Amino acid sequence: MRLSGAKIVMRGKENIEKEKSYVFICNHRSYLDTATIFAHTGKRIGVIAKKEVLKVPILGYGMTYVNIMAIDRSNNQRAVETMKAATDRLRAGISYAIFAEGTRAMPGELLPFKKGAFYMAIEGQVPIIPVAIKNSDNLMGKKTGVAQPGTIEVVFLPPVSIEGLLPNDKDVVKLRDDVHAIVKDELYKS
Repeated sequence: MRLSGAKIVMRGKENIEKEKSYVFICNHRSYLDTATIFAHTGKRIGVIAKKEVLKVPILGYGMTYVNIMAIDRSNNQRAVETMKAATDRLRAGISYAIFAEGTRAMPGELLPFKKGAFYMAIEGQVPIIPVAIKNSDNLMGKKTGVAQPGTIEVVFLPPVSIEGLLPNDKDVVKLRDDVHAIVKDELYKS
């Protein structure tokens, strides 16, 4: 992050309780997002990433030394097994950051969220912290290939309870849509 010239400004850290585990649901517009969320939550945290990221030079190698779980989106059975293993770790006290769009969005965009992270939060019985990562796309957005110096703003929004929700499609879809709306509102504030 320092080499790229990125500075991080955080808001909402008071929404994170030290003794609780969370699923941090983040938007994703830049390669810088992962390092930003990994280094600045103040918690022992893991990240769910697509297996293709393991092929990125240096980054992929380094991921093998931290709590990154690579998901194979081309094999549904293996993807489910990975999410179950991550849910077990979540129950054991490791929080997870998930870029619920499933891929990096183009600068200024917010893609629809996938459901896996929301099943994970309900099954793990931990609240969700919606996270809006702003300006990372201006520093190193998708298809730019070059990092620019500047400031990334990370906003940790109030936790969303999963209390009373079941891991069924109806509850998961409503939860997903509610969290998406929260992140979207923060990203597009004037």
